[in-house]
Amino acid sequence: MSFLSLERVSKRFDGVTAVDQVSFAVDRGQVVGFLGPNGAGKSTTMRMITQFYEPDSGQITLDGVPLAQAARESKRRIGYLPENNPLYGDMLVADYLAFIADLRELAGLTRRQSLDAAVTGTGIESVYYRPIGELSKGFRQRVGLAQAILHRPDLLVLDEPTEGLDPNQRVEIRRLIGALGRDRTVILSTHVLSEVQHTCSRLLIISRGKIVADGPVDRLIQQAEGAVEIAVEAAGAGVAEALGQLPGVRRVEPGRAADGRVAVTITADGGTDLRPEIFGLAKARGWTLYELHAERAGLEELFHQLTRGDASDA
Repeated sequence: MSFLSLERVSKRFDGVTAVDQVSFAVDRGQVVGFLGPNGAGKSTTMRMITQFYEPDSGQITLDGVPLAQAARESKRRIGYLPENNPLYGDMLVADYLAFIADLRELAGLTRRQSLDAAVTGTGIESVYYRPIGELSKGFRQRVGLAQAILHRPDLLVLDEPTEGLDPNQRVEIRRLIGALGRDRTVILSTHVLSEVQHTCSRLLIISRGKIVADGPVDRLIQQAEGAVEIAVEAAGAGVAEALGQLPGVRRVEPGRAADGRVAVTITADGGTDLRPEIFGLAKARGWTLYELHAERAGLEELFHQLTRGDASDA
């Protein structure tokens, strides 16, 4: 029996289907990446797992017991960090976590041990007696994680936990999530695909309310290896437009542009090496090439393939 199971779960808002008969199961101890474009139903699914929303149809079970049947007991076993990480900025971190401990009905030795474990586990000792409103975004995310794990949940649901963080803060939070995942089940939503590769063992991709991919991260990456990504940096006229006309090119994504240079990433069919053609094109057009290298496509290409046409998060 799976630890968490969703069976044909659907949710509609004002007649619009946000989640459409989604089914998947998660075993104990898994760290699962949950990906999808804005509007795909990702956050809605996570809110149903945490009982913020009730499904319109289908069933969600925890250890075989429907959430609707054991709602209060199930909530005791789930920790949740919403995307917007709502905190009380005028409270000290210590007071805020004490308030959460009260809501979680923690008392006595269990309360002290839980607070110590949450504070130590998220590395917020140095800001414990500071107002939340004075903390950096990275420390606020850590406080959000601390409240989510305070009651030692079996299941941790994290919706965009690194959103808005700088690269150094992302690495810190990612390392923290990896540590948290060693003794609990984690479902992690993110737009940063590299975080999935570094943190998760399994990946779910949702598109237009339906699960379109489910499996080990390494295996899903292999599905995208029919494509190759070529990084090009050049100075000249019409670089991106001309590269997009080459045979086998699927997509041209512009990057930075400075000092007259244009940087683009080309996604092309993997059967042909386009680098000689790009070099010849640069010579014919009088471009100056500063960078030209290829690598196998990974999760980003798979994500594009499976969610093409998606637009706006439900």
